[in-house]
Amino acid sequence: MTTITLHTDREGERADAFLARSVPDLTRSAAQKLLEQGMVKRKGAALRKNDRLSLDEELELTLPDPEPLDVVPQNIPLDVVYEDADVIVVNKPVGLVVHPAPGHPDGTLVNALLYHCGDSLSGVNGVLRPGIVHRIDRDTSGLIIAAKNDRAHLALAEQLQDHSLARTYEAVTVGGLKEDEGTVDAPIGRHPVDRKKMAIDRKNGKRAVTHYTVLGRYPGYTHVQCRLETGRTHQIRVHMASIGHPLLGDVVYGSKKPWPGLAGQCLHARKLRFIHPTTGKPVEVECPLPDWFQAVLKQIDK
Repeated sequence: MTTITLHTDREGERADAFLARSVPDLTRSAAQKLLEQGMVKRKGAALRKNDRLSLDEELELTLPDPEPLDVVPQNIPLDVVYEDADVIVVNKPVGLVVHPAPGHPDGTLVNALLYHCGDSLSGVNGVLRPGIVHRIDRDTSGLIIAAKNDRAHLALAEQLQDHSLARTYEAVTVGGLKEDEGTVDAPIGRHPVDRKKMAIDRKNGKRAVTHYTVLGRYPGYTHVQCRLETGRTHQIRVHMASIGHPLLGDVVYGSKKPWPGLAGQCLHARKLRFIHPTTGKPVEVECPLPDWFQAVLKQIDK
């Protein structure tokens, strides 16, 4: 078993809601189960799921030993940009799915990381697996970080919430942006009709903020840098489409006609900055624009 310390950051929040929000991959029901088992304590006393928490309290969470993941490790080549005993950063190619799912039971980044990392894995959700803190779409390329142990996993997840884990993308949008830089601050939630899509939802959506800067202007297109302040599903794609400039090749939120030679949207996770969970020092990694992205820039320049 592993015992970790958590610090509350909201006044009056239920114990189960706090756990589900603060611990990566922990569902509300899993959090309630841990509370029922007496695995969460405040000043030595076990908490109940509906107990209310105060700001700046210290909780002790004991996690049971994780069970093996029912996913087969596969020797899939990885472009490792950074790696140590705590974390690994991979430059994911277009077409590689991050997690196994219906239709993609194997051949995913998780399969590859299980093979590459061996016994060095995170297990905060009760299952031994690479602690992937954030995700990128199948047809988006670029940097993605995974934790090798519970401590690193929780530290990176906390950085994701307080924005000290910074992610910078490059994209090509359709149309010419009027301003050289700007911010889209609009909440995102599930599309009311098509549940596979996301949409701007000012009533029930979660806060989402994207900062963009123009890197280059082309006839009918704009090369932009996007910096995420939050990390909602399809955030850049939804935000840029919401201001009338969908990503080139995005057949979900833009034109239904695919761009020749593109598997999907023209989007690449270029830079990643985080605070190392052990040393406390900032780590910044970067990967170049892939050949397919550079080819798009040459095409639109013509």
